[in-house]
Parts: sequence; C-alpha cells; structure tokens
Amino acid sequence: MRRSHQGALLLTGLAILLPVMVIVSIGVGAVPIPAGDILTILFDRLGLIHSDVSNQSALIVESIRLPRTLLGVIVGGALAVAGASMQGLFRNPLADPSIIGVSSGAALGAGIAIVLGGMLFANAPSLIQSYSISVLAFGGGVLTTWLVYKMGSGSNGTSVATMLLAGVAINALAGAGMGMLNYIADDTMLRNLTFWQMGSLGGATWELVMICATFLIPVMLILIRYGQVLNALLLGESEARHLGINVQKIKLTLIFLTALAVGVSVSVSGIIGFVGLVVPHLIRLAVGPDHRILLPASAMLGGILLLGADMVARTIVAPAELPIGIVTALMGAPFFLSLLWQQRKRIA
Repeated sequence: MRRSHQGALLLTGLAILLPVMVIVSIGVGAVPIPAGDILTILFDRLGLIHSDVSNQSALIVESIRLPRTLLGVIVGGALAVAGASMQGLFRNPLADPSIIGVSSGAALGAGIAIVLGGMLFANAPSLIQSYSISVLAFGGGVLTTWLVYKMGSGSNGTSVATMLLAGVAINALAGAGMGMLNYIADDTMLRNLTFWQMGSLGGATWELVMICATFLIPVMLILIRYGQVLNALLLGESEARHLGINVQKIKLTLIFLTALAVGVSVSVSGIIGFVGLVVPHLIRLAVGPDHRILLPASAMLGGILLLGADMVARTIVAPAELPIGIVTALMGAPFFLSLLWQQRKRIA
C-alpha cells in the first residue's frame, strides 16, 4: 500500500478514535458515567435535546471531567506537534522540546512562583496571585528559549549544534536553580513543587481550557502548515535554500512556535515528559517521515495518548491520583531506551 493511502487511513482512524477516547475519559472515574448519559448531557447543553440525567452526573461532566479531558487533548496535541517539529528542525529522531531548555526554564519559573510567590506577589491583585505559577512558568520557558537562540545565532546564521549545547547548559543551570529552591522551601512548598514537576491535569478549569485553546490551537495549526518546509529541511539546509526556503527565518519561526506551545502547556499542566518524543516516532514507524501526515497525526495521537495516561493516573491508585508525568515516563522511558539501542546498533 502506498504511503499516501496509509497516511489517509491513519488520519481517518485517529479522527475516529479521538472523540471515542474523549467520551471514555469523561466516563471513567470514581463515579462511572455511561456513554449514553454523557452524550445526553452534552446534547442538552447544546440545546439539541432535553436531558433527564441526574444533576450530579451533569455537574461532574460539566465542571470536572469535560474541562480536564479537553485540556488533556489540547496539551497532548501541542506537546506532540512541538516534538515532531523539533525532530524535523534538528533532523534528529531523539530531539525533544526540552532539549532547548523550554521545560526546565518553565519549571524554574514555576518553582520561583511556588517558593517565593508569597513574597513577590504579596501586594499583587488576587487574579495575578491565582495565575502566578502559570505566568512565571510561561515566562521562564520563553526566556530560556530566547537565551538558547541568541547563543546559537551569529553573523553566519543559526547553528543547531551550538543551540543544542546551549540547551544542555541552560538545563543544567535551571536544574541548579530548582535545587536551590528545593533547599529553601518549607514542607508545603516542597510538596507543591514536587507535584507540579510530576505533571497533572487535575487543576483543569474552563478558564484554563479557554486560555490553552486560544494559544495552542492556532500554534498547532500553524506548525502543521510547515509540513512541506520540514520535509525540505530533512534534505539538509543547503538543499532547502536551493528550493527557495528562507532557512534562517524558518528556524526562528519554528523555535518560537515550539517554545510557545511547550511554555503554555507546561504552565498549565506541569512537566509531562516523553509525549513529544514518543508520539512522532509512533507515527513515523506507521507511515514514514512525511511531515504533512506526521504533524496532524501527532496532534491527534498526542491527545489520545495523554487522555489514556490521565485515565490510568486517575484510576490505578483510586481514590488517590497518580501524577500523570509518572505514567508518561513509565510509558516513554522504555521506548526511549529502545531508540537508543537502535541508534547504538546502527553505529556499531
């Protein structure tokens, strides 16, 4: 079967599976809700039918599970598309958004808000205090990305190798900052900091969903439009220039969009690792490296995978909740090791 046909089948299958996973995710929890009741509640709120489902079920769906599920779809999709874009830009299958310091910078920003926020925002309006962690996390991710880009840029353009080395240094520096914050934090702060670093969708609200949708959906759509350009970059920068592509501008745009996607995602959900690494590889194994298929498929599979991980996190230790970052790490780390093993065999 031709790759294009495989890609079309994959996209169709994922487009069907995603809404199914959304319904399943809404139904799973301490109070199971049948799929029929979920659809009835949703259609009732859209004004299509009149619902006679219990108020308790309607409240759980509307106020808790639906915003959490939608946040998972958006964040998972954004992280996966950002990972696929980074792998295409760096022409490295092991690349991940965290490689340029976005995640570590966001973690440092959130850590500052958690540990020092009481002092920094003591006189700030309540709205700013409520979103201080998200704002500083986003700011930290953008700042570290800017530093990495400036260090990798020169009169001859942007050096990908220099950016990778700068990312390693920034990650180490942010790690040292987090260590210092851990040292001076009290027990409550330390617990909050630890749980934030593990990632969670438990804080989902309709406000957060709207904020994420406003930023992340346009970013994903723009990145998907760069599929053909990323295909050209796979041939090499010189070849891409011969095809009339402004490589320098493309690098800057992709880095900015990736930083925006990861920064916003991390600011609302904490650090959720391996989604940006694993999902693009799974798609690549199925249909090849064509970014015109890879990017939209990654967006859908990223949402599906994160919903699956969230359902596991909510149910495996019920009534408690496991941080979702632990679940994605348990799924992603063996896959990452298998990739390293394959790379090792090619070198050998």
